[in-house]
Amino acid sequence: MNVLENLRVLKTDMESNGWVIDAFPFTFKAVDYIVLVKLYDKNDAKRPEHALLELEFLKKNDISDNLVAPANTRKLLITAQELRTYFGIEWSENLRDILSQFYEYLSNFIPLTVGLHRTQEVDVAMVESLSKSDSEDPRKIYCFSAKRNSNNRNRSPYNDNKTRILRPILYSKLSSDPQVSFNYSLDEDKKKSDSEIISNFSSNNKLPVSGKI
Repeated sequence: MNVLENLRVLKTDMESNGWVIDAFPFTFKAVDYIVLVKLYDKNDAKRPEHALLELEFLKKNDISDNLVAPANTRKLLITAQELRTYFGIEWSENLRDILSQFYEYLSNFIPLTVGLHRTQEVDVAMVESLSKSDSEDPRKIYCFSAKRNSNNRNRSPYNDNKTRILRPILYSKLSSDPQVSFNYSLDEDKKKSDSEIISNFSSNNKLPVSGKI
């Protein structure tokens, strides 16, 4: 079995549960990280050959200090120099053994199922990444409406996951229709309650929604 085989198991669970992103904590040399695990879009031309997932390491004390690394079940698909520089691994004549030990150590942190390590801190990092993937300002976190997309377009998986994180009750009421997307604003004053959004959506579309708020 390959050392990072847990990534394959996690990927399968993410796909089965409709998640394009997950995260887990990682500590190395007394530095705490949040590790984002991201599925590649099937049409992503920039996906490196042999890459299974994309990992993004964020230092908890400064999430702008990050390392993006395509990964498979054997290793991170970056150079040894890039890995050493980011994680502060000193050069050694037995560097290959040291890197093997690093991957063995990393494997102990990788979960087998999605959503095991959700905290507010993790959610913030996930939402920021999802917004960027959806070409949205990551500061847009205040949901103010739901809309039915034109031309029978489904909502993006990034908009889907963002709403599952930020507005789980609202999501549970409207997500059964894949053509419904959720709108977000930078302005907290524009934020609407679940009841307001659902009421406005129902009025605009003349459709019932499941359950009550």
